[in-house]
Amino acid sequence: MGAGMIGRRHIEHIQAEPIAALHAIIDPAEAARAQAEACGVPWYPDLDAMIASARPDGVLIATPNQLHVDHGMAAIAAGLPALIEKPLADDLAAAEQLVAAAARAGVPLLTGHHRRHNPMIRQAHDIVASGRLGKIIAVHGSFWLMKPDSYFDVPWRRQPGAGPVMLNMIHDIDLLRCLCGEIEAVQAFQSNAVRGNPVNETTVVILRFASGALGTITVSDTIVAPWSWEHTTGENPAYPQADQNCYVIGGTHASLSIPRLEVWSNPARRGWLEPFRIERHVSPGADPLRLQIQQFCKVIRGEEPPLVSGAEGLATLKVIDAIQRAAASQNLVTI
Repeated sequence: MGAGMIGRRHIEHIQAEPIAALHAIIDPAEAARAQAEACGVPWYPDLDAMIASARPDGVLIATPNQLHVDHGMAAIAAGLPALIEKPLADDLAAAEQLVAAAARAGVPLLTGHHRRHNPMIRQAHDIVASGRLGKIIAVHGSFWLMKPDSYFDVPWRRQPGAGPVMLNMIHDIDLLRCLCGEIEAVQAFQSNAVRGNPVNETTVVILRFASGALGTITVSDTIVAPWSWEHTTGENPAYPQADQNCYVIGGTHASLSIPRLEVWSNPARRGWLEPFRIERHVSPGADPLRLQIQQFCKVIRGEEPPLVSGAEGLATLKVIDAIQRAAASQNLVTI
């Protein structure tokens, strides 16, 4: 449901996946009708029209953020397992209602934080969980890149509910939660000084984790730079890849860079005059969007629970909501 930029990528992965089959495309746009014809599947303007014709096994919702809750509720009411693109919703209260509705109905609800499916993130998680870094002290994440003016030709991308915090940083926050545990408080500043759209362009956040670790994360879609997940991981071949990092995690015994997966430590005693030992870990390459489709199929079959449930998507959204409130008030916000 939704055949826009990310929807088209999901369609490609579903068609390429042997254990999945594309049932239909739901999107009122004429371009979506043409795409359905090209894919050899039925086209429907809405979910009700599809269900009236032929029932699928599940629905992947990739519509604009403002429509996620309505479309998710419709899928739940129909008893269809749903994978909803991040963010789960553009409103926290509505997201809570969506997750509660899925729980009451016993319908699987997944959030499209596909980066958790990346084998590199799983390996980074294992390194942190092993205690190799010691006690985690500080974390930093960056999302710095330049979105071209043409990106904003789509009106909803210029409106509240869009912006790089909701569209991009939400992925980074989700991964920092996955790697370093829950975030309990935030402070933030925002700016839209370059384009002047109603949504933020640049945001700087201070994070306090429940473990006691502290973190910072900065996001901007107005900077020409390579320090973002998009440009460092090679996950999406549309972006040029730079041999850089987008996250660093610092501990009392070692530090970890991501995505390079380098562990920096002192070989003998710890100290600022001691030489460094660098251990490079290599993870198998695999497209996390495809792995997410595979997992969705297994969830539908009842073979395993969601890797990123609706409840997990809600927990990440709570941090994003706190960041937005902290930026608006310029106060510390506790989650």
